[in-house]
Amino acid sequence: MDLLELREQIDTIDRQIVELYEQRMNVCRQVAEYKISTGKKVFDRQREMEKLAKVRALTHNEFNRCGVEELFEQIMSISRKLQYQLLLESGSLGKLPFIGVDELETGKARVVFQGAEGAYSQAAMVEYFGDAVNSFHVDTFRDAMNAIDEGSADFAVLPIENSTAGIVNEIYDLLQEYENYIVGEQIIRIEHCLLGVPGASLEDIRTVYSHPQSLMQSARYLEMHDWQQISMQNNAFAARKVAEEGDRSQAAIASEYAAGIYGLEVLQRKVNHSGTNSTRFIIVTNQKIFRKDAKKVSICFEVPHESGSLYHMLSHFIYNNLNMTKIESRPIEDRNWEYRFFIDFEGNLADSAVKNALRGLRDEARNMKILGNY
Repeated sequence: MDLLELREQIDTIDRQIVELYEQRMNVCRQVAEYKISTGKKVFDRQREMEKLAKVRALTHNEFNRCGVEELFEQIMSISRKLQYQLLLESGSLGKLPFIGVDELETGKARVVFQGAEGAYSQAAMVEYFGDAVNSFHVDTFRDAMNAIDEGSADFAVLPIENSTAGIVNEIYDLLQEYENYIVGEQIIRIEHCLLGVPGASLEDIRTVYSHPQSLMQSARYLEMHDWQQISMQNNAFAARKVAEEGDRSQAAIASEYAAGIYGLEVLQRKVNHSGTNSTRFIIVTNQKIFRKDAKKVSICFEVPHESGSLYHMLSHFIYNNLNMTKIESRPIEDRNWEYRFFIDFEGNLADSAVKNALRGLRDEARNMKILGNY
């Protein structure tokens, strides 16, 4: 037979496959109606594993066994998504434990940020909440999360990602650990400056203090000078140290905002080599709320440590036409080589597509948590 005849045979077989697929989905619809009436869960892992073993046994070689298993995994995954959709339409999907609000109540809010006065976190806080914000600062990210968890602060401002240095690992771990939720974000342009005491010049400088990332981001500039570099916990701490000690041989790499706070002079602007360096800060609270006009959802979950498990979780975004904008992984404590995944995607918790995807993830993933909608 020539190629044309072979393709005609494939077309005939494909039509039969489509017809059988539609028949199967009609039966799945009836299964969904039964589960709705009885309250039975959609995802039955034991049943699916038995089904995969049966269809594998129907094939005649190893290649086909692997292919049929993958094919039926997809068919069953699509069937589950249909059932989740029908549950949503019937009102049986359940409500998400988050309340939509028109605006965040920030007028009399008390806000905490990590670091000293003059930190980039403070600049992000002022940008988001305004100059009159009632605020205080703490030494560590955990202290900030504790403050809102215990109620001594209504909101916390925390850095989660830098455009050049990447994610802040500790923040991701704390978001999973605490029952605190993201309700907003603020992006701040990072422009590092070399700060010295009044009257100091570049020729006076012998030692530079800053956060390790800031030193790294300013490496090209610092390589031009024979200065000792000393890491500090925070840029603002470095600026405060230089101001308090009043030594003309010391300088800090920090923001111009910090220079104003501590009465330092800007000896050199834009010492970081990236002209587009920015940091994304999140606004966190202990309330399960979201603005009704929120456009981004953050979640985290774990998956079984087996082939294809992450792929099946991500299919919920594809099927519901949700645009995933970010995925990160963090190792799970005390479970070697297993990971927790953090995902951002576009949407609102009131959207039916988002509810459908989250229901599927909640049933099929391990320990799925909504981190916020903002």
